[in-house]
Amino acid sequence: MAAPLALHHRQIQIFRTIMLHGNLSRAAQASQTSQPTLSRELARLEQVLGYSLFDRVRGRLRPTLRAMVLMQEVERSFVGLEQIATRAQELQYLVSGRLRVACVPALAQALLPSALKLFSAKAHQAQVSVCPQESPWLEQAIAQQSFDLALSEAQQAPIGVKLKPLFKVNEVVVLPRHHFLSRQSVIRPEDFASQSFVSLAPQDPYRLLIDQMFQQHQVERFMNYETDSAAAVCAMVKQGLGLAIVNPLTALELTNPELVIKPLSVEIAYQINLLIPDLLTPHPLLNSLIQSLEQASSILIKKILVFPQDTP
Repeated sequence: MAAPLALHHRQIQIFRTIMLHGNLSRAAQASQTSQPTLSRELARLEQVLGYSLFDRVRGRLRPTLRAMVLMQEVERSFVGLEQIATRAQELQYLVSGRLRVACVPALAQALLPSALKLFSAKAHQAQVSVCPQESPWLEQAIAQQSFDLALSEAQQAPIGVKLKPLFKVNEVVVLPRHHFLSRQSVIRPEDFASQSFVSLAPQDPYRLLIDQMFQQHQVERFMNYETDSAAAVCAMVKQGLGLAIVNPLTALELTNPELVIKPLSVEIAYQINLLIPDLLTPHPLLNSLIQSLEQASSILIKKILVFPQDTP
């Protein structure tokens, strides 16, 4: 069996360039080299092969049959290289590696979409799965390293998880547009006395804080409706079923002419933290997504600070 030919990649590349461009002049321009250099390299390749690849006809190069057959094989190899290059570029954005993000349900509507819009401008080929989950299942999932990132209302990180504060704002009052309290710039706890109130579910941590505030101010409310969804609370308020206190992100996302947002005179902090698994290999785009979340949070906070406080 004959020994394999000692071909160099540059020689094959020069041969392909000449074949694609038809003559040495255009091939030299395309490869940013001189015609004498290409001619010399082509002669060396033909010497290694032991046969001519081009007939010289009136100063022009005409491919031989052997050159045409060889070009077919070369093209197959270069197509393979182009596929490798494309795959390498995809891996830069980790197209096949989906970022898995868990969040409390309110953020799937109010924060993550705007953050993902910012993120997609930097990594437009990236793929992200968003999974809304309630506590404590969200914290359990991130503790099991099931997600690359979680956005949680929890103030303590589970074991094996790092906590990073994202933003902190105050709860707000939502009320029907034509309610007499909508004329006030700020709502006080005593303003809720004997008013219908739409409440969060009994196990909700913010429900506990809100109830505690009213107990401290000795305010009695009519509590006919409750739900575990802040969005559902706002929907009930729009129908005139009562007043409510919810997180400002959901309130802003659902605000319309029938739903008025007012600040509460007592501060009830609404804080969101990032939970990052310590044991999981970090996704290459995780930091970029966190930066987008921080940027989107900053924009939202500015909106919260200037939400309408005047009489509608």
